[in-house]
Amino acid sequence: MPTPHISPPTVRDLVHAAATAPSLHNAQPWRFVYHRGTGVLDLRADPARGMPYADPDHRAQFISCGAALFNLRVAAAHSGLVMHVSLLPEPEDPWLVARVRPGTAGGAAATGALASLRPALARRHTSRVPFEDHPLPDAVRQLLIREAEAEGARLLFPGGWHVRFLVDLIAEAEHHAEHAGDPDEARWLRVGTAPELAPDGVPWSAVGPQSQDAAWYSRDFGHGTGREQARVRFERHPQLAILSTADDDPPRWVLAGQALERVLLAATTVQVATGLTTQPLERQSLRWLLRDPVHGHGAVQMILRLGYGPTGAVTRRRPVDDILDLEP
Repeated sequence: MPTPHISPPTVRDLVHAAATAPSLHNAQPWRFVYHRGTGVLDLRADPARGMPYADPDHRAQFISCGAALFNLRVAAAHSGLVMHVSLLPEPEDPWLVARVRPGTAGGAAATGALASLRPALARRHTSRVPFEDHPLPDAVRQLLIREAEAEGARLLFPGGWHVRFLVDLIAEAEHHAEHAGDPDEARWLRVGTAPELAPDGVPWSAVGPQSQDAAWYSRDFGHGTGREQARVRFERHPQLAILSTADDDPPRWVLAGQALERVLLAATTVQVATGLTTQPLERQSLRWLLRDPVHGHGAVQMILRLGYGPTGAVTRRRPVDDILDLEP
């Protein structure tokens, strides 16, 4: 039986959906290559969009590519397509993150679960604004825990002193960035004429305010720019979640990205706003302190902030023609 193919217009639709994924500073560090002869779609990390200061080992870049891969799976399922994915299929080509092949068989229940997340792709945005001091119901927490587990990751909701400890680590990371500077952050911040029209990066209108007290520490995008973010009161009790994987290597980073996006989309479907906090993850000396203090195992890949409130500003995405190559 011949291998199924997907048409170039459908490939464009899938890549457009994939590119709605979050990425550190909205760098969108991915490229797609469609091989028309074989019907295979490759997802590649773009080394030119790496961040030597914040992400020297490319962990965050692979997580972003994993999130884009999950979006592609969601869009494919919504279109009735079955896609078989091979992660990091060629050891001699480390920038080849995944190879996606159309197939003919798949679990209907799993495909349906993915397809149901399709409307959330356009609604999910990273929120950097205050949330209400209204706790997530336990049913919502359990839903998000199951979504992470479905992709082979673990989601932990810390409480009490553990949340305060995490906030203190975020504060320490911010303090370090204030004194040391962050050239990656400066590279991707969009200011000047019509920054909202930039196809990548974070426009000033999307950076959000700073917290006026120690209840929370937002990323200070004003380092070295001469600009200051407004200071407002954030929620008194931030609701944080820690996403971790059993091991810490490129395959698990891609896995973490897929689990992260599955959690973010599921949260969006139940009207929960989401934000991502990466400052302590950008410093190896702090990252290991983020581990579960009870079990002490696993590698923390992301810190999520969740709550009820505005879903965040829209940030633009690069045109499909800039990230998709059609090969013979």
